[in-house]
Amino acid sequence: MKKILQYLFEYKTLSRQKANEVLLNMSSGQYNDAEIAAFMTVYLMRSITIDELNGFRDALLELCVQTALGTTDLVDIVGTGGDGKNSFNISTLACFIVAGTGQKVAKHGNYGASTISGASNVMEQLGYRFKQEQDALSNEIDKANICFMHAPLFHPALKVVGPIRKQLGVRTFFNMLGPMVNPANPDYPLIGVYNLEMARIYNYLLQASGKSYTIIHSLDGYDEISLTSDTKVITKDGEAIYSAIELGKKMVMPEAIYGGNSVEESASIFLKILQGEGTWSQNAVVLANAAMALNVTGKYASYQAAYQAAVESLETGAAYQSFQKLIALQS
Repeated sequence: MKKILQYLFEYKTLSRQKANEVLLNMSSGQYNDAEIAAFMTVYLMRSITIDELNGFRDALLELCVQTALGTTDLVDIVGTGGDGKNSFNISTLACFIVAGTGQKVAKHGNYGASTISGASNVMEQLGYRFKQEQDALSNEIDKANICFMHAPLFHPALKVVGPIRKQLGVRTFFNMLGPMVNPANPDYPLIGVYNLEMARIYNYLLQASGKSYTIIHSLDGYDEISLTSDTKVITKDGEAIYSAIELGKKMVMPEAIYGGNSVEESASIFLKILQGEGTWSQNAVVLANAAMALNVTGKYASYQAAYQAAVESLETGAAYQSFQKLIALQS
């Protein structure tokens, strides 16, 4: 590792093959915590290249616990995290809104490394039991239209670096990798990114996949549709900027989507919204993200039609029923 670090400190970059090799070695315990922390820090000081990101992703997929859920007609709503905004768990909530419409969802998530409550934190707090057994996950998809895939169970490298990421408490390149390595390989990813450079990189990578996809970035720095500003939306057909009014009927203030000061508080906010007791602003943000995810599937005539389906899922209690069914399966 010392040679690799010296190489990187000279402003050189890794080939795809070398990046792959480094991550494989990292996951097998060949480097100590200080070496791993130093390696991750490199990518805080300079941008990651396409070759490096591809190499890291290749390694994660090579090591990944393979998971066939019987279908890839699945949505995932996932952000890179690391935007430093500490909003409530918008993507995870939006997944339940999507599940409430009847669309199957395989949500990929992890503990928060640079935020108080990541997707895994809140799901665990609400009674979900992490698992990697295909039969159990498939059963959740069948009964509740949704399953949750805790990333470290499927990606050994993420388990190794998890404690180091938490200690660093800042965004690392692993934030960039998470949305690209869902073990269920969903056909319809909605990916939120924290800056426009990352959006460009994801667009390049996803174009090669041949899938339908949407990348979103709020222009004031959120890795989701925050409705606090305009949102850049990128698909395989092009890109556009939409206003908060166009996507969510209203503009939202940042404090209105704050996620709380603890996992317990985040879970409380989560349940309130899912039970139909969220504020106007909270609901608007969740519905906009759910609508965008539904729109990725191509099963709706327009974004507005997808938005209406999301509204019905929340207001009829279908989204909350999906959550209740999922938690009931955890015994």
